[in-house]
Amino acid sequence: MKEERIGIVLHYYSKANVAAIKLEDALRTGDKIHIKGHTTDLDETVKSIQIEHKQVSEAKKGDDIGIKISGHVREHDIVYRIAA
Repeated sequence: MKEERIGIVLHYYSKANVAAIKLEDALRTGDKIHIKGHTTDLDETVKSIQIEHKQVSEAKKGDDIGIKISGHVREHDIVYRIAA
C-alpha cells in the first residue's frame, strides 16, 4: 500500500486518547492513516476530526486538528495517509 505524509503529531492527550496533529495536506473522516515514530506504529481509520473543539468532516493543509485514536502516540510522530 502506498502512503503519503500528511502531518506530524504535536501532542498526545492520554486521558482523552486524542492526538493533536499539524496537517501538511488535507484529511477527511473515513481516511485511513498510519502514524509512525520511534516506538509508534499505528493504523487508524479517522472517525472524527475537531478544529478548535468543533466537529468537522474535513480539514485542510495547515490546520491544527484533534483526532481520537486507539493507541498511544508521541510528539513528532509522522502521520501518513494510506492510499486505497
